Amino acid sequence: SRLYQEQFNNVLRLYFNRVQGILSQLSTDSGIIPALTVYTVVTLPSAVTLGAGTRAFVSDANATTFASIVAGGGSNKVPVYSDGTNWRIG
Repeated sequence: SRLYQEQFNNVLRLYFNRVQGILSQLSTDSGIIPALTVYTVVTLPSAVTLGAGTRAFVSDANATTFASIVAGGGSNKVPVYSDGTNWRIG
């Protein structure tokens, strides 16, 4: 019937509007965790230039101690963050 078709179309419209909203959130950086680039310590960009809060991942850290300044030469794979001056493990 016509009423059923209109209701069905409204349900589909609501569904696809919701899907569109989710897709638009995913295409921005509003709360979505970006993929981290894997570096060796020596190839990390400047922590000063990128600024505090920037995150990356290193494949050759010589330690795993949280918040310590990262140094290369090891085989530890750890996430790092910029404190605005140095790259720190964490």
